[in-house]
Amino acid sequence: MLRVLCLLRPWRPLWARGCASDGAAAGSEIQVRALAGPDQGITEILMNRPRARNALGNVFVSELLETLAQLREDRQVRVLLFRSGVKGVFCAGADLKEREQMSEAEVGVFVQRLRGLMNDIASSAIMGLIETTRGLLPGAGGTQRLPRCLGVALAKELIFTGRRLSGREAHALGLVNHAVAQNEEGDAAYHRARALAQEILPQVDIASGMAIEGMCYAQNIPTRDRLEGMAAFREKRPPTFVGE
Repeated sequence: MLRVLCLLRPWRPLWARGCASDGAAAGSEIQVRALAGPDQGITEILMNRPRARNALGNVFVSELLETLAQLREDRQVRVLLFRSGVKGVFCAGADLKEREQMSEAEVGVFVQRLRGLMNDIASSAIMGLIETTRGLLPGAGGTQRLPRCLGVALAKELIFTGRRLSGREAHALGLVNHAVAQNEEGDAAYHRARALAQEILPQVDIASGMAIEGMCYAQNIPTRDRLEGMAAFREKRPPTFVGE
């Protein structure tokens, strides 16, 4: 039997700050680990807010946005895998206890940031593999994404009823790509996501990525905006882009 060795590096935050929305002791709510050995190129994001079941609080969202921004600039990251450090839950959705303490203006700002996070994950050049699904959050863009996935009629039914779906039901509807039976350790979904990441890894090589980047940058070279950006930097003034 062939056994593949996978070397693990320790979990780490991508910044020096270590605080938590729920007042937990030292330790960031979002941590990162780059795999090594044959899995080099796969990076895992660990969501670790146990007291709130990984609910989307202000610090949690801030740390995740910052992490994604930094990882996007890391050319060693080829596949990104989200996982939970809280047994039995992936993400509980909105942190309603924290939301209750916000003013109306603060809620508006936070929801906008949350929508930005969802767009960041959905449209990022980094591939995200989500190990499980635990419901929808219409306030963060679910009312727009769900009809595009399932059609308007079914999306309305799910949103208006607030129905909770099992993994099998979500898979049958096409909301998730895979549904797996749970194992004794409670991490069957993670292992399926990890296997998929390993399958994708050799298809996403750095050379091809660099070639694509080169083609994209070549389209930018003759633009007026590129020259304006460099001129603004040299003259220490805000740029005036015209979209040309």
